[in-house]
Amino acid sequence: MKSRSTLATWLGSLDSSRLARVLVTRKDIVSPPEPRSMGELADRLQRPGSVALALPLLALPYLQAAEALAALGAPASRDALAKLLGATDGVATREVNAALEVLADHALVWPDGAGKLHMAAPLQQAWGMPLGLDSPLEELLAGMTSDELRGMLAALGIKPPTTKPQRLAFLMEHHSDPELITAVVAKAPAAARKLLERRAEAAPGQPQLPVFGTTGLGLEPGARWALDRGFLVQDRRRYGPARMPAEVTLALRGPGWHAPFEPVPPFARLVSVTPAEVDREASAAATTFAARAVSVLSACSATAPTRLKSGGIGARELARIGKAAQADDAVVRLTLETSYAAGLLGRDGDRVAPTEAYDAWAEQEPSEQFAVLLQAWRNLPRTPTQARDEDNKALPSLAGAPPCNGCVQARHGLLAAAGQLPAGQGVTVASDLGPLIGWHRPLADWSPQDGAPFTAVLHEAELLGVLSRGVLSPLGTQLLTDDTQELSPICRRLLPPASGTARIGADLTAVVTGTPSVRIAALLDCVADRETSGTASVWRFSASSIRRALDAGRVPDGITADLSAAVTGPLPQPLSYLIADTARSHGRVRIAPAACVIHGDEPALLAELAAHRKLAKLGLRQLAPTVLVGRSPIDTTLAALRAEGYAPVAETVEGTVRIDRTRPRRATTPVPAPRGTGGKDSRRMALAAKAPAAVDPNTLATRLLAAPPGPPEPMPFDGGPFGTDTEEIVAGWAKRLPYSDVRQLAHAIDTGQAITVEYVATAGNRTVRTLSRLALDPPYVEAWCHLRDAERIFTLSRIYSVMLEQEGRW
Repeated sequence: MKSRSTLATWLGSLDSSRLARVLVTRKDIVSPPEPRSMGELADRLQRPGSVALALPLLALPYLQAAEALAALGAPASRDALAKLLGATDGVATREVNAALEVLADHALVWPDGAGKLHMAAPLQQAWGMPLGLDSPLEELLAGMTSDELRGMLAALGIKPPTTKPQRLAFLMEHHSDPELITAVVAKAPAAARKLLERRAEAAPGQPQLPVFGTTGLGLEPGARWALDRGFLVQDRRRYGPARMPAEVTLALRGPGWHAPFEPVPPFARLVSVTPAEVDREASAAATTFAARAVSVLSACSATAPTRLKSGGIGARELARIGKAAQADDAVVRLTLETSYAAGLLGRDGDRVAPTEAYDAWAEQEPSEQFAVLLQAWRNLPRTPTQARDEDNKALPSLAGAPPCNGCVQARHGLLAAAGQLPAGQGVTVASDLGPLIGWHRPLADWSPQDGAPFTAVLHEAELLGVLSRGVLSPLGTQLLTDDTQELSPICRRLLPPASGTARIGADLTAVVTGTPSVRIAALLDCVADRETSGTASVWRFSASSIRRALDAGRVPDGITADLSAAVTGPLPQPLSYLIADTARSHGRVRIAPAACVIHGDEPALLAELAAHRKLAKLGLRQLAPTVLVGRSPIDTTLAALRAEGYAPVAETVEGTVRIDRTRPRRATTPVPAPRGTGGKDSRRMALAAKAPAAVDPNTLATRLLAAPPGPPEPMPFDGGPFGTDTEEIVAGWAKRLPYSDVRQLAHAIDTGQAITVEYVATAGNRTVRTLSRLALDPPYVEAWCHLRDAERIFTLSRIYSVMLEQEGRW
């Protein structure tokens, strides 16, 4: 609560432009419903989920400054922080101040009136042992008895006083002097000295190796000596790890040690590149990917890939699609993931099939098609081309794994790192950007299977033409600025229009240079087999491919006419002969469907049945004097014939007479129908159709600064009015939620906006769920759970916190 109060005070002291900058940086907390006071704004900024969204956006020096402040224990002075970071000269001090300015823009660190630096409480708890420093000695000794303190003083050669507070004060005084600690450790046994030095030199952020055991047995060599002198402290019951007090760690690290602080990005070897070279390579890569993506989705449209029982498209289906589209595994995976994210693919039972949006997408020019996939790639919550897990087993595509924010940050870190290279220069090889990505986004995710850091995301960027000649292409520049309106013109400039003509050779091949148009691709896919695709696509005609077109209902003259319209000049004679010869033999044998077959030894009787007016509904047709076929199932035909006075018998598939036995009827357990929401769904969808207007940070900043310092009105729980009826209902059941969260949950229910909630199940396990399509049914809320990918019912009283889901946050 104290940090919330100081944050609200600091926010209120800012001018409107600076507050607007904070709101732009932390746009996750200003989504409707907008905060109505500085107190509510500070409350949202202090939420663990909100802080968790801001942390991955920070570059390495900003995280290092925040960790050092957490180690000092906020509030702390700027001078103390600069000293800990080793900022002794003017340049380093300015770098520290710049880092604090960025942290303030994120409302993670802010100054108070006395110049002390405060930190968001969830951020202070983000590091279990900031800089590898454990708790201070006084905190670790809180549970020690007076006799144990006396033993430590005696082991240090200090005469123990009589009372426990005095003994604690003497021990604190001794351990606060680094020279005394290093002098004692210098005389320690070799095993104890090595243990203490190893524990003290543990790198920041790395977990300390715990020392478990009881007195004597189970301890590391030398641990007993350190425990007796308070250089390591263990629980009085000798259970749990032995912990090193922060004072001891700092003393053993020496007076010259300071916390790591790297304000300068890593060095990368650069070469000169021209804009023309960048555009040329980016255009080639984008054109190739667009053509192969069309082929991949065309193959999925022809035969929808089957999903594994465990979820996703397995390696066998991926190989089949790749073979049909003449695309490698990386292109297939990247196309499937981006298309699914863009809504071009969707689940259809046990398959993944194109959606109606795909049909509209397929009619567009290649540049428009590519822009859709490129926008989906920017915020894709996974790395599609990561094909192997830690055990080197093949990963399925579209597996529905939980969203990976680190994967998104790896992509954004790539854009930031390449975007800050000097103009006209690029890295010699793409892998040199790996350390730069790690500097810009230290919390980004990459797989050890990649070998070098961020190899997979760099490969994706090169496939898409985002990274060209070691520098951002115009496509990457637009992704960096997140300017979707300018992306389409860039794509139209770099990608040539689709080609609508083909060259057909005497060797029965058709070649289309560039990206084939939808019309020419559909025609050639129907009458020929695609062999290659990319900058040029090649199809080959054969008897089987022509037969496939005839089976699809095309006629020989129509095939010839369509192919003639798609080429310049007459068709090659071999192709005309192939079409004619295949058509001549097509259909010589016909296969008719039949639900049942009626046969007998009397032609007159079967002729009577075929002409019977009351049996016309059976659809009987005479194939031979003693054979009829019908459209109706065998049981329906039997019942109809018996009703008209005939005495037919049924046969099995082996030709023997079928004997029908009546089985006793048994009642089945009725399955209750799913809970309907009816009008609630209609109301929710109608409200969701009205998309909330974008929040203007400057307007919101001006209104918040003009608002009273306290809540604008009495809290509803104290008798004040609610904003909506939904707020009142939610507040009545969700007793654990503060009013700020009640407002956000009610707004999500009314508008259909997605939210992220912290939910405690009946078993007591705490989970974080992203929910959409919410419907209120007190004391429950029905919603689509993104974690389970299914409809779920949640108890309002078990929701502990709420945060609105941000578009593209993953």
